[in-house]
Amino acid sequence: MKIHDIAPENRPRERLQKQDAESLSNAELLALILKSGTKNENIIDLCNKLLSKYGLEQLPHASLQQLTTEHGIGQAKASQLIAIFELYKRIPNNKPSQVVRKAADIAKQYLPKTNSLQQEHCYAIYLDTKNNILAEELISKGTLNASLIHPREVFHGAIKHCANSIILIHNHPSGDPTPSEEDIKITKILQKTGELLNLRFLDHIILGRDKWWSWKEDS
Repeated sequence: MKIHDIAPENRPRERLQKQDAESLSNAELLALILKSGTKNENIIDLCNKLLSKYGLEQLPHASLQQLTTEHGIGQAKASQLIAIFELYKRIPNNKPSQVVRKAADIAKQYLPKTNSLQQEHCYAIYLDTKNNILAEELISKGTLNASLIHPREVFHGAIKHCANSIILIHNHPSGDPTPSEEDIKITKILQKTGELLNLRFLDHIILGRDKWWSWKEDS
């Protein structure tokens, strides 16, 4: 069924205009962003298929390459999705305050986010004096090494967000969170840098498929 074969009052745009965004399904909201389907599939069916595969929780973490492999999602539509999710992440205070007391508090939050990633992603988590998360920044993508991650990038965010402490977190796509020699080297460099700047480097957490390693708790 083509979108034009759907009764006008049941089309996403018309429903939004007459009702409100909250009345629309997830697929209908996605359809308003992506606008058009394919020759053989209308946009709502395409969006339902996309949500069925990734789920609303994992869709924001799908890469451009992953999205473009989906039938009907080319470079343009994939770029639209990535852009809208990235803008949402940049809205200040769009997440409730979270207190970090142990590595599990961070690891359990990030495991769903990194499980589908095909390359290493390194994030810096910035916290206030009470260990509330202030902000998160993506520091690097690709194999983690000292040439790719520099203390300057990590601690610049701490200064920008007026943070009291930092947690570094990255994933191992292999599923094994055991730290490499390079991981330990980077951790020690960041710890020493934090001491010099009077900023606490709390932990380096490495995520595997369903478990994690914590420099603070496991080393």
